[in-house]
Amino acid sequence: MHWLTTATALAAVLGAAALVQPPDATATPPAAARQAAGEPAAGEPAAAPDAKAADYPLECGGGETEVVDEGSADLDGDGRPETAAVVRCAAGMGTPPHGVYVLGSGSGGGAPRLLETLVDPAEKMNITDFAVGGGKISATLLGYSAPDVPRCCPDLERKVAWHWRDGKFRLTALPVPGSV
Repeated sequence: MHWLTTATALAAVLGAAALVQPPDATATPPAAARQAAGEPAAGEPAAAPDAKAADYPLECGGGETEVVDEGSADLDGDGRPETAAVVRCAAGMGTPPHGVYVLGSGSGGGAPRLLETLVDPAEKMNITDFAVGGGKISATLLGYSAPDVPRCCPDLERKVAWHWRDGKFRLTALPVPGSV
């Protein structure tokens, strides 16, 4: 009878403890567990994807890719920063074409994933005046009017901006200087 009374009392105490929770109890894992899983600590902004850790769809003939410029901001309004990067094949000489890529965070803290290609290196353009912020990516595109124009000296120039609209990046070409 003594054991039965003890078991009943113990069950009542455990049941009450399960129902009564401290006011600050949550189902969220401890901060250390969240950080180990690649999540930011409470109140800490999410880390932007590292442009140098990404894998880009560039054929560099056995050479390496080079991140020329980059910037990060929450471009799609989801509360997490994306990184836009200007990338080219590393070259000792010359002016290899640039690509512009948008990266998102990799799953589980892995390598960044490629979200979108804004400028494909196959278009044979170079990028200057690159900036990320204010909900947009802006740049000046430099190109060539003909195959015989030296690759050192682009003869076409256009300022552009990409804005996130309707689930994708939309290109806006800014007016050509001197146009009406």
